[in-house]
Amino acid sequence: MNAASTVSGQVNVARTDDSTVAIRLTGRWSCDAEIKPVEQVLADLGAPKSLKRVLLQAHELAGWDSRLPAYLLKIIDYCADRRIEVDASGLPEGVQALLELARAVPERAGARRTAQKKSTLAEIGKAVQGGLKDAKGLLAFIGETLLASLALVRSRARFRTVDLFLCIQDAGPSAFPIVTLISLLVGLILAFVGAVQLALFGAQIYIADLVGLGTVREMAALMTAVIMSGRTGAAYAAQLGTMNVNSEIDALKTMGLSPMEFLVVPRMLALILMMPLLFLYSSLMGILGGALVTVSAFDVSLIQYYNETRRAVDLTDFSIGLFKSLVFAILIATAGCMRGMQCGRSASAVGDAATAAVVNSIVYIVVADSLITLICDRLGI
Repeated sequence: MNAASTVSGQVNVARTDDSTVAIRLTGRWSCDAEIKPVEQVLADLGAPKSLKRVLLQAHELAGWDSRLPAYLLKIIDYCADRRIEVDASGLPEGVQALLELARAVPERAGARRTAQKKSTLAEIGKAVQGGLKDAKGLLAFIGETLLASLALVRSRARFRTVDLFLCIQDAGPSAFPIVTLISLLVGLILAFVGAVQLALFGAQIYIADLVGLGTVREMAALMTAVIMSGRTGAAYAAQLGTMNVNSEIDALKTMGLSPMEFLVVPRMLALILMMPLLFLYSSLMGILGGALVTVSAFDVSLIQYYNETRRAVDLTDFSIGLFKSLVFAILIATAGCMRGMQCGRSASAVGDAATAAVVNSIVYIVVADSLITLICDRLGI
C-alpha cells in the first residue's frame, strides 16, 4: 500500500446523553485523504426529537486544510435547519475563525443556478421579443445615423480627419491581400465549373462570358462584401464595443461630442468610399483567375479571352455591381457600428457584438442581393 492511500480522516459519532451527540474528528483532513462521506454522518445523527445539542471535537487532528471547514459547514447547516445547537468550541481556533467568516455573510438570494425548463411557447415568445427589440434598436440607430449624416452634409459633423484616413487605410489597402486571394480563386472556380459543361460542346470560348458576367454582376460584389463583413464589420463592432467597455463613449458624451458623428460617421464613410473600389479590383482579379484557367487548360488565347470578355460585359453590368457594392457597404457598416454601440460592458459582450455584427451583415447582404437581383430581372437589365 502506498503512502497516499494511508492518509485518512476519521469521524466518530457518539451519544453522550439523551439530548447530546459528540462528533469527534481525528486523523488528517486534507484534500487527498479518505474521509467518510458527510451524508453518512448526518444519517447517523438522524433527527430524533430528543437531540438538542451537537458537540464538534477535534483535539487529535494530525492536519487539516479547507476540506475540514467545508465538511463541518454541511453538518452545521443540517443542525441549523432542525434547530439543533452546535458547540464548536472543541475545534481548532483556525477552523472556528473560518466557520465564522463563512457564515458572517448570508448567501445572496438567487445566487445558486438552478435548471429551468421553459416551454416551447415561452421560447417562441422570447425569440419574438428579441426580434422586436433588435428591430427597434435598428430603427433607432438608422435614425441617429441619418441625423449624423445630415450634420455631415451641413458641414457640422465633428470628427477628426486623421480618423477618417485611418479607417480608409484599414478598409481599403489593408484588405487587398485577402480580396486578391479570394477573388482570384473564385474566378478559377467559376472557370473550371463552366469549362466542364462548355467543353462538351466545344464552346470553351464562352468561359469568358460566364466568368466575366458572373464576376462583375454577382460574385465580385458578393464575395467582397462577405470578406469585409468578417473583417471590417467585426472590427468596427469590436472597436466600438471596447470603447464602450472602457467608458470612452461616455467620456465623449460628457465632453459634448456625439459618438455617432465622432466614431460612426468616419467608419461608414470609409467603407462606403472603399467598397466600390474593392469591387472593381475584385472583378479584375476574378476575370484574371478565369483567364489563367482558360488560357492554360483550353485552346483559347489571351487575346480571344479578352475580346470575348469585352463583348459580354458592358457598362450596365458594371453599374449593377457597383450599386450592389455600395448597398453592401452601407449594410456592413450599419451592422458593425450598431452592434458596437449596443455592446455591453464586459469582455464577453465585445465578442458577442463582433459575432452578431458578422451574422447580421451576412443576412442583410444576402437579403439585399436577392432583392436587387429580382428587381433587375423584372426591369430586364
